[in-house]
Amino acid sequence: MKRLLFLLLMPLFVCVTACSPYVQSQERIIRTPVPTRSSGQTDVLQLRTDPIPVVRVAFIGLGMRGPGAVNRMTHIEGVEIVALCDILEKNVKKVNDGLEKIGLPKAREFFGDTAVWRKVTALPDVDLIYITTDWVHHAPIGIQAMKDGKHVAIEVPAAMNMNEIWALINTSEQTRKHCMQLENCVYDFFELTTLNMVQQGFLGEIIHGEGAYIHGLQPYWDSYWNDWRMNFNREHRGDVYPTHGLGPVCQAMNIHRGDKMNYLVSVDTKAIGNPAFLKEKRGIEVKDFRNGDHTTTLIRTEQGKTIMIQHDVTSPRPYNRLYQLTGTKGFANKYPISGYALASDVIDKEIAKNHENLNAHDFVPQEVKYALMEKYKHPVMKDIEEKARQVGGHGGMDFIMDYRLIYCLQKGLPLDMDVYDLAEWCCLIPLTEISLDNNSAPVEIPDFTRGGWNKLNGLKFAQ
Repeated sequence: MKRLLFLLLMPLFVCVTACSPYVQSQERIIRTPVPTRSSGQTDVLQLRTDPIPVVRVAFIGLGMRGPGAVNRMTHIEGVEIVALCDILEKNVKKVNDGLEKIGLPKAREFFGDTAVWRKVTALPDVDLIYITTDWVHHAPIGIQAMKDGKHVAIEVPAAMNMNEIWALINTSEQTRKHCMQLENCVYDFFELTTLNMVQQGFLGEIIHGEGAYIHGLQPYWDSYWNDWRMNFNREHRGDVYPTHGLGPVCQAMNIHRGDKMNYLVSVDTKAIGNPAFLKEKRGIEVKDFRNGDHTTTLIRTEQGKTIMIQHDVTSPRPYNRLYQLTGTKGFANKYPISGYALASDVIDKEIAKNHENLNAHDFVPQEVKYALMEKYKHPVMKDIEEKARQVGGHGGMDFIMDYRLIYCLQKGLPLDMDVYDLAEWCCLIPLTEISLDNNSAPVEIPDFTRGGWNKLNGLKFAQ
């Protein structure tokens, strides 16, 4: 009887074992094509170009983000604003009038249609193209600008699909031109200070990081030209705006500087908030809205570390650009509470002698946090922090971003962020959509350096 029962159950046992996702996990990973480098083409890790003492800048896109960028550049020595471009004439005129009011020469004006930017990238007297258009124009303009011999700085996200990502990488490698994504959040004061703590070993080894973009956009949806942002969320599923949360975490984890992201898994909720907004505010009934209200993505790295990234632009939640690092000796957190928690041995060694009632399970007191932030202030902040706060741009981080970009171009130094950062932080847009459309299957994150991810020993800002 026992033998008969064994024979009857054996096929079921074999089927359960063979069909187990754990047994089949390696085969279930979805991979996207990685194009082969052309003969003679090499990576642009630590790319250095000839110094440009006076950086001539052309701005393309003067809607929500562009005017602020132009204003910030007027506060940086050695910058000439030579061209302004937008679809709308009024946007160009307004920014140009602002230059004249502060005593600067007016820039050449380009406007009229969605292809007018092509005249700007072709200008012979431009060193840097600064791109702040809608998302879908970011990569095409950046690719053409590099082909036209210009360095490019592209607002986030700089690329929306894998074809654009690889095209930006290949064009940068072929032309030897810088291609930087304008990710301002890596320059926020808390993030920069925490990065320095990590690089000094204060928080131990970072084993887990979290980031997010949680920001109800209901007051802003109608401000996007031709409704481009809502349309993208309507037509695509996944984390369509990942770079603010992912960028600072990747820097702290030395992604493509000793570690790399291997694969991701994404889950989402159903779509409720944005379809409701379209119905209530515009009278539009949408049955096939693609993007869910809340998307969560988990990533594992080559060195056995993990990252969690969230996206939510419709829920009634307070603004939260989550930044969180878990290290073996300490913990850093920003939003909704900014603070540090430290392991007991770190407390004993560093601060307990000067403070009472400290333990490893709570945030350190505010005065201790401020003392630590002063002690570990990042070197790039020390000379420009006050000016950054005065000029502004999300509290000053935008100015630090622009200042560092111009500083490195003027000195011929590698930029703080390269085209591989751009690729890694943007790739969640297409790869999370693939994961979600395949029942949250794991999706491989390519090595965008194509073999160079461990050539560099950690992230270093050039001085």
